[in-house]
Amino acid sequence: MGNEVTFEEIFSKTRALMPGVVEQLKRLIRLPSVAFPGYPPEPVNAMADATAALLREYGLQSVRLIDIPGGYPAVYGEIPAPPGAPTVMMYAHYDVQPAQREDGWETDPWTPVEKGGRVYGRGATDDKSGIVITAASVMVFEGKTPVGVKVLIEGEEETTSHLDAFVAAHPELFRCDVFIVADNGNLTVGDPALTTSLRGEVSCIVEVCTLESPVHSGTFGGAAPDALIALIRMLATLHDAQGDVAVQGLASGSPATMEYPEEIYRESAGLLRGVDLIGTGTLGARIWSKPSVTVIGIDAPSIGASANILIPRAAAKISMRIAPDADPGRELHILTGHLRAVAPWNVRVEVQEVSASFGFVCPAGGPGLAAARRSLEIAFEKPVREKGTGGSIPLLHELHAAVPHAEFILWGAEDASCSRIHGTNESVDTGELERSIVAQSLFLSLLGNGRHKA
Repeated sequence: MGNEVTFEEIFSKTRALMPGVVEQLKRLIRLPSVAFPGYPPEPVNAMADATAALLREYGLQSVRLIDIPGGYPAVYGEIPAPPGAPTVMMYAHYDVQPAQREDGWETDPWTPVEKGGRVYGRGATDDKSGIVITAASVMVFEGKTPVGVKVLIEGEEETTSHLDAFVAAHPELFRCDVFIVADNGNLTVGDPALTTSLRGEVSCIVEVCTLESPVHSGTFGGAAPDALIALIRMLATLHDAQGDVAVQGLASGSPATMEYPEEIYRESAGLLRGVDLIGTGTLGARIWSKPSVTVIGIDAPSIGASANILIPRAAAKISMRIAPDADPGRELHILTGHLRAVAPWNVRVEVQEVSASFGFVCPAGGPGLAAARRSLEIAFEKPVREKGTGGSIPLLHELHAAVPHAEFILWGAEDASCSRIHGTNESVDTGELERSIVAQSLFLSLLGNGRHKA
């Protein structure tokens, strides 16, 4: 068959592959590949082996595990480019977020369940779907792809990644013309969108101290400041009355052209009935291009351990999503400076910088983007829009630094309305999975120097 595959053959071959693809996805879901510290390494390593075996079975013969110093292995493989053809690197990740039935799952998160056209289980979308999309798009061409292919499946995307340093040290492994990142998707099933930007993320820990030790709240309360009250007052300055971030000087990006329907956002966020949205401006701008601040943890006495005392020390960890093109070092400096400036009553404040990750804006105007847009239009039979993503993939900045000329295509089988990535009852729509495989295969064909037939 070679690499001469018509569009009609891509559709029919993908349809024939789908029963096996769904079963492979279920097999991967059964491996609890949580790479967070404190979780057992055996399932993560088993997942790396299973990913490599699947890629080999689906036509990527030169697959190997790459040792990533300090972390879990990456799965890597390649198919040399035909003469004159470009090379595409396909990225996904095999590690997943933690999950347990007690969190509110309707079924065991590690036992895949298929119902209503969806497959449920941790990693069904994020990002084991990306693995099977990658494998199937190679299998459509029986391993004889019309472009050069490199595959990179990471094992630490959901936790502290050690892959960034490896990319910087070995840029030659990642040289390509286009990166495909199958770790994203559409807002709703059947409505195609290209993701063109991702916000960055910075974080810090702020600690407030007021007393040498706890003291009686009746004897000393009213004059001696309580550290938790001081911290609460500081945290309250991070937003104004409308819910907009009130830290002066932070950058905002340009909003994407696609709007985020409020009803879909409310449903996918699980917003309780009657609760207002916060912030101003379009919903897309608020979650894709403007900064947002979240207090993700507080060190303070629990209600169960509470006593009638003034609290001498309290601390909070703050995470801030930043505009896609913002400098994370600058934004973190502004945030920590704000916290120090708003501390009341001359309390002692220490601020520890924890993380600073770049956002990303996909380069525009290249042939890869044009081919991606066309392949989505054909696969979904609908016009394609552009959107942002509020989350972060820090590796993209390192890949861009290693291969400055490369284009980036961000898509996948996620649908924001129902997939519930990182949450309970995560799932993927099997029709969306099929269309994603078709689109990625069409993309390879369209990019392959015109070796396709309409």
